[in-house]
Amino acid sequence: MAGAAQRRPLGLRVTIYAFALAWLVAAAFPFIWTAWGSFKVELDFFSIADWTYALTGERTTAEYGRPFTGAGYHGSWVQQEFWRNVINTFIICFCVVLTSLTIGTLGGYALSRSGYRYTFWLLIAALIFRAMPPLTLVAGYMLPFFEWNVWGILPTTIIVLVAINQPFTLWMLHSFFQSIPKELDESAKVDGCTQFQAFRFVIIPVMWPGVITTGLFSFLLAYNDFAVTSMLLSENNRTMVPEIAAYLGTTYTEGNVMFAVAAAVSAIIPLFILVLFFQRQIVSGLTAGAVKG
Repeated sequence: MAGAAQRRPLGLRVTIYAFALAWLVAAAFPFIWTAWGSFKVELDFFSIADWTYALTGERTTAEYGRPFTGAGYHGSWVQQEFWRNVINTFIICFCVVLTSLTIGTLGGYALSRSGYRYTFWLLIAALIFRAMPPLTLVAGYMLPFFEWNVWGILPTTIIVLVAINQPFTLWMLHSFFQSIPKELDESAKVDGCTQFQAFRFVIIPVMWPGVITTGLFSFLLAYNDFAVTSMLLSENNRTMVPEIAAYLGTTYTEGNVMFAVAAAVSAIIPLFILVLFFQRQIVSGLTAGAVKG
């Protein structure tokens, strides 16, 4: 009886399921449609005469003898050498995440355990810098980069992305460290650990999900960045997002739009894999950071 009393009314359940289905379709449709269209030719996927060509692949069949083709992927990965942009992207992401987490973990732990008044003002200063438009930092770096002849290469872009990302990383990790009781540090010291040993062997294993969550957000910032990478990287050193935009900027050449579509699908796949692989750690990390102990 108690279970029946707590059971939701049929109308409410139908409404919930209908809303969830509508949200899922609205959220997933752009990705599914883009993935589907990446195997068509431009005259099908962007057909003005009949939108159903994108479904049936009329002109794709006429050109290749089948309704699907990998010409877009061949054009982007082989002709345009999109794999170089993929390598550049992952080099930048790896260095940004490694540097941001190293500085953020040490700084966040030190600030969370500090009793000095300047701790609060340091965090406020970091928050102010994070609130500033990223292009403000880029503009400040442009002159010295040009004078030192280091514009257009990966290391300088990594420096700027770390500078932009560091305040966010510091704030997030500081919040995670504050959720861990200070008694753990004190117990480790009683057992003979130094401050750094307590940090390494006791605190880090406890808040590992928070480190992974913060690292993922750092990765996404560098992975999806357009403004900084497009301004600071030369044409030969572009990452994926600016290169996709470059394909779209040459729409007068037939096929380049499909290069962009295929490249966009290629850029999305690693994000799905990353989130699926770390989903438990992400949820655990966000939950740990939401409640302070």
